[in-house]
Amino acid sequence: MTTQGLQMIPAIGLFCAMFFLPESPRWLGRKDRWDEAHAVLTLVHGKGDSNSPFVLRELAEIREMVNFEKNNSDVTYLELLKPHMINRTHIGVFTQIWSQLTGMNVMMYYITYVFLMAGVKGNANLLASSIQYVINVLMTIPALLYIDRWGRRPTLLIGSTLMMTWLFANAGILASYGHWAGPDGVQNTKEASWEVTGAPSKAVIACSYLFVASYAPTWGPVSWIYPPELYPLRVRGKAVALATSANWAFNFALGYFVPPAFVNIKWQTYLVFGVFCLAMTVHAFFMFPETAGKTLEEVVDIFEDPDGIRYVGTPAWKTRVSTKRTALLERGRFEEAGREEKGTSFHESLDRSGSETVEVKA
Repeated sequence: MTTQGLQMIPAIGLFCAMFFLPESPRWLGRKDRWDEAHAVLTLVHGKGDSNSPFVLRELAEIREMVNFEKNNSDVTYLELLKPHMINRTHIGVFTQIWSQLTGMNVMMYYITYVFLMAGVKGNANLLASSIQYVINVLMTIPALLYIDRWGRRPTLLIGSTLMMTWLFANAGILASYGHWAGPDGVQNTKEASWEVTGAPSKAVIACSYLFVASYAPTWGPVSWIYPPELYPLRVRGKAVALATSANWAFNFALGYFVPPAFVNIKWQTYLVFGVFCLAMTVHAFFMFPETAGKTLEEVVDIFEDPDGIRYVGTPAWKTRVSTKRTALLERGRFEEAGREEKGTSFHESLDRSGSETVEVKA
């Protein structure tokens, strides 16, 4: 009962904090609560100045997008499969799928099996296993503080590369220094089918901790931040719901796959997830565009770039973080922001938003 009571504390804290969380300005706009939307934009971007040029520009763009969506409100899940949307749909869905296929489930759900194979038994196993949860929490904090500066693409690519390294390292250590533990496994645990002792066992534990430390600030938070940034508001709810359902479907599947995998293919289980990490690195490099510092409307421009690849838009590897430009826009320095962002589409966006800003002021 004490354990269950402690688990309630974060949920209660989150419940109370939600009362102080403002609504999305785009959602408020959809409900015709424009004064509240203006207030939220002022809080986030205006530093208290409700007449900030950037705030007025954002409000004008949101108003334009909301009006467009009202005229196109007959959205269904089938729209996510249309040619102009299928690329975004597949990116959002695969962001969640790859998050599961990193192998994090091996480390979080079944880490006791891994440490049992490394010779950590009894209460020491529970203690060693609990350390990774502390690592997971602590290493998420840097992402919460700096994820917008790092950008989505570099974070995903570095994270998958590091995780791949630790997974292949564990596979190599277990294959080179371990041995089969017999049909009943270590301490009659069939899932602990391989055994390693001495210094190599400590290396397995270290690589397991490093894996968690690599996942926590990268694919862990970004897999939830990134999908909502990909879609226009009109289909955003359904698209994010589809991506999230993919996450839980693969979570369920891996929950059944990992224990028998340890029994049947033993240390090769690490190779499977290492290959997945390699595949997601390649996939993210070629197909996942940068969205950090960009408005939803600017993300639409990326995917619908007339000079880009058909149905793909601007090649993902050509997109960049825009936090510096966003900071300039917040200060009303549009000319400098325009120089920061190379490309006609952005200047056109500035011209358009400038005219809309005048309209809002009026």
